[in-house]
Amino acid sequence: MIARYFPIEEYEERWGRAQKALRAEKLDMAVVWCRSAGTYDRCADLLYLANYYGNQPGQGRRGPAGFAALILRPGESPELFADVYDPRPELVATDRMHACVDTFEAVARVLRACVPSRIGLVGSDVVPIKYWRVLEAASTHHEWVTADELIREIRLIKSQRELDAFRVAGTIASEALTAMMHSLVAGSSEAEAAGEAARIVFKGGGHVHQLAISHGVYLKHLASDPLTGFSQQRPAPGDLVRAWVTGPMFQGYWLGPGRTVVSGAPRAAPQRALLEANAAAIQSIIAVIRDGVRVRELVEIGDRCTQEFGGVASELTKQWPLYGHGNGLFFEAPTISTRVGNDADFELRRNMVVSIEVFLNRPGVGEAGFENNVIVTSEGSELLSQVPLLF
Repeated sequence: MIARYFPIEEYEERWGRAQKALRAEKLDMAVVWCRSAGTYDRCADLLYLANYYGNQPGQGRRGPAGFAALILRPGESPELFADVYDPRPELVATDRMHACVDTFEAVARVLRACVPSRIGLVGSDVVPIKYWRVLEAASTHHEWVTADELIREIRLIKSQRELDAFRVAGTIASEALTAMMHSLVAGSSEAEAAGEAARIVFKGGGHVHQLAISHGVYLKHLASDPLTGFSQQRPAPGDLVRAWVTGPMFQGYWLGPGRTVVSGAPRAAPQRALLEANAAAIQSIIAVIRDGVRVRELVEIGDRCTQEFGGVASELTKQWPLYGHGNGLFFEAPTISTRVGNDADFELRRNMVVSIEVFLNRPGVGEAGFENNVIVTSEGSELLSQVPLLF
């Protein structure tokens, strides 16, 4: 029988912290929106609070499929508005749930009946204007406050059970990436290598967001084929090949380790120098991770490593001018950059999970990229990406 991974006590503790956050923001309630059904970019808050992930596919002529909501009130268990006929009560953490054909209209009915309140809107970044108007028309007597970070903030520090889930996720992702890179070193096509990784992830109980592979002239892109993430092409002997395994590897917890190898031939000396410098850069940043370290300290090390290597800016660095990010039920704070956002003075805390990534480029040789995932500890970090740096 499929069972809920976390015990109800874990969810009750999460609800308590969410309600504390409500009071701190002087909110009478919050409406937390989720979009799932094959996407992950806004499923995390409901997965965290209620273990709910709806798999009715996206919007269409049937109405707002793929959207679910949770109403949070101080002192009450959360109230779930599910977008599927059977919300699976044996899996969902709260016993207050409704199966809805139209979740926006169902929430609107509740809002019409409520006394004037100050309501936090969690998920403004995903609620379509078309359906926001339904909520707005039903709540003219309420004050709405955008509160997209309300639940994200309490998700940053992981519980011991969450860290155990991350350790399982780390094993799955590491085995998948290792198999993918061995396949690419042996000269397999991108699609064949992706299939090796996918088999391991699925067998382990995870899913993939993207198996991004690029090689040769496509190295300036994350993936050779943007539609699938990988192409049917076989890299030529001696081509640099960069690959990532990214997605919810176990119980929805995201990891995304990456490596670069040479396909089908021994590494030339310039290729070896590029790969060794790239691997050393992520190791140098990870070496100083600990409870209390600031993002700007990590960025300084990354900048120094890239400057010492020389070369030119990688195309992927131009797209993502950062050295990593937080991990959880999706990508999280902080953004490890002084060029993007305002997280430069963000302090890493014990039991956070972060990714460190570096891309290097040397004209005439090519582009490389590496990423490792770690748990932040009091004294340093615990490596989740048990993947050889150099194959």
